Amino acid sequence: MAQAEQYLNEVLGAFDFGAPVVGAIRYGAGHINDTFVVHTQPETCCCRRFILQRMSPAAFKRPDQLMENIIGVTEYLGREIASSGGDRSREALEVLRPRNGAPYYTDTDGGAWRVYPFVEGTICYQTAETPELFAASGRAFGRFQRLLQGYPAATLHETIPHFHDTEDRLAKLKAAVAADSLGRVKECRKEIDFMLAREADCSVALRALRDGLLPLRVTHNDTKLNNVLMDAQTGQGLCIIDLDTVMPGLSINDFGDSIRFGANHSAEDERDLSKVNLDVNLFEVYAAAFLEGAGGTLTDKEIEMLPWGAKLMTLECGIRFLTDYLVGDQYFHISREGQNLDRCRTQCKLVADMEDHWDELAAIVAKYR
Repeated sequence: MAQAEQYLNEVLGAFDFGAPVVGAIRYGAGHINDTFVVHTQPETCCCRRFILQRMSPAAFKRPDQLMENIIGVTEYLGREIASSGGDRSREALEVLRPRNGAPYYTDTDGGAWRVYPFVEGTICYQTAETPELFAASGRAFGRFQRLLQGYPAATLHETIPHFHDTEDRLAKLKAAVAADSLGRVKECRKEIDFMLAREADCSVALRALRDGLLPLRVTHNDTKLNNVLMDAQTGQGLCIIDLDTVMPGLSINDFGDSIRFGANHSAEDERDLSKVNLDVNLFEVYAAAFLEGAGGTLTDKEIEMLPWGAKLMTLECGIRFLTDYLVGDQYFHISREGQNLDRCRTQCKLVADMEDHWDELAAIVAKYR
């Protein structure tokens, strides 16, 4: 597919921005979609901005289903926020439809484009520099669960099949080990054995879902700090963004992915594993804030299994890094040889650290239940 810039004029003309467009430039640090910020100049007020994105055709094969999910969830969030006296225009994304009324615009090359009004007065952080910032993201994602508790999760499309199916991820690892297409198995026997020793763990959450012990919920599935817009004045989480992976799922996975990402102080590809450790204090900071934001909407079983969410999301991510290394680094971008294996090793270290602190983690979530 051609570069997105070739279609900018065509796409800009397909939307009514309410004022003349004076510029559109690349924006943000995302690696999946092509993102631009569009500047418009109304006659009677200051510049108004919009986010314009071409959805990645490689990552999302069905933009119709993707946008059906996003429109359904954002409209529901908007109603919930407005009914509680919140500011719908700042606390939830809103899809600006093209002039033809469709959910998104398709350019002459088949590219799918969408527009959101820019949420002004916010900051997007890449790392949690303080515990307060980590807590703010936890409250925001907990609130996301609370606001969407009444949304029929089963009606959402699974835009990335088996995304958090840990059993399926392990099956793909086994297949990659058996094939050993690049002869790399001998380099990572220790990591393979680590994953295979936890095969039973891979079924814990999915079995609880199948047995009706955990409810199916609307989940974000990419709960990193940079997917929360923070209010520049209050420092609190204001608006959840990057809704491409909103799907039916488990609340413990959303919690767990945040812990994997934020409750340690090392780089994801850190080679010195002595620097890779779970920060139990940050686990508690986030757990308290997440449950505060959820406002009593999670079941006792969900709260009890929050540590399992942390462990399984970390284990699953390690499995994915290892599988990708074995098949030739096809999915995760690398900047050096062996980077995906190093990423796998950090996840193994975090899982082991969680196991060492398991009783502490269980006591923390029980404390805030």
